[in-house]
Amino acid sequence: MISEIYKKVSLLVLYQGVFDNAIGQAFITLLSTDNVANFLKAYGKLFQALASKNISWNDFLVEQILLDDNPFSQQVQKKSVSELPESLIDGVKQDLSILQSLYNSSIYSLSNSTVFEQIKFLIFPAWEVDNKLESFLHSSSDWGELVEDLADYYRECGTGIFARYQALRWQEGRLQGITHPDPVQIQDIVGYEMPKKTLIKNTEFLLAGYPALNVLLYGCRGSGKSSLVKGLLQKYHSQGLRLIEVAKSQLKDLPLIIEILRDLPQKFIIFVDDLSFEEDDEAFKALKVVLEGSITARPKNVVVYATSNRRHLVREFFADRPQPKDSDEVHNWDTVQEKLSFSDRFGLTLTFEPANQEKYLEIVRHLASLAKLKISLEDLEFCAKQWATQHNGRSGRTARQFVDFLQGELELNR
Repeated sequence: MISEIYKKVSLLVLYQGVFDNAIGQAFITLLSTDNVANFLKAYGKLFQALASKNISWNDFLVEQILLDDNPFSQQVQKKSVSELPESLIDGVKQDLSILQSLYNSSIYSLSNSTVFEQIKFLIFPAWEVDNKLESFLHSSSDWGELVEDLADYYRECGTGIFARYQALRWQEGRLQGITHPDPVQIQDIVGYEMPKKTLIKNTEFLLAGYPALNVLLYGCRGSGKSSLVKGLLQKYHSQGLRLIEVAKSQLKDLPLIIEILRDLPQKFIIFVDDLSFEEDDEAFKALKVVLEGSITARPKNVVVYATSNRRHLVREFFADRPQPKDSDEVHNWDTVQEKLSFSDRFGLTLTFEPANQEKYLEIVRHLASLAKLKISLEDLEFCAKQWATQHNGRSGRTARQFVDFLQGELELNR
């Protein structure tokens, strides 16, 4: 029995990646054992691997199939099944049939052989579906007939890291998934309705496949610029929106990042937080190329959203201004103007003005209502004013910090 299953795994032509992980490798090791002691040891490793992910064997297989990045899952995002080579579809059907036979396997079926006959007297935890993954694969009797359904899933959700994660960051030359993105909800951000409405509209253009603009969110610290961008992900991730966080120090890789994203079906916001540049900054040049364009066409599925406390993103000093005696550069004023006008290269600049007392208290009241704080409005506003005076001034961030502290204080003294 074990040798037959091992042979089936070896026959996979497209979905080998299903086993390219700790759980998959533990399963392969289990199949390749040649005595009882090694079998028990390998099973222990497999059980630990499944338990560490809090997932059943069945759910693991289904999840890996839905996430697998292979020639079929890549091509079917751009073409219909009928447009793909028949040999490729045959390979998919063969692999799905093999994987379904593994899905239906259990420790008892693996041990039902002459070599491992004595194992059946031992007690093993059953590999059962825990119903946490609600998928059409769980209820189908023939996975080989689900090629079209699988294709639809790949088109909607993507594959690999883009199917697994809503938010990612560019780090060490590659995209890495963010397991726990900021759960901020865009409807919880109040006080800046006009820029919020404009940003939402531009994002919906992107999702609909229409031309969307790169956006600079400019304003005072703590006004909610970053939270507004993050809130878009919570609102639109089910429509294929993904957020890619890129640090300023990594902006030199922007052209590479965009080429990776260009042909994918998802829509991407490249998010750059707290943007500003120094003299002769390489990141400045890289972002300038992306915003202005080059000989390479701009992708329709990618926009850049950047936040900054500075209206003019490139720092300028009085010493930078041309003097009559300057002779190093003939057209020095042109250089100055290029620096000052860099922010104009964003299609949209959304301004977040400092919060006055009325706006600050509006934000406090809204957050307190969401937190269901049991405190009178008069006391709430009085304490909020004191907090702003004693801490970081009036802003959305200050309001959030105040409400969080007050919530803890009220709960503790209840």
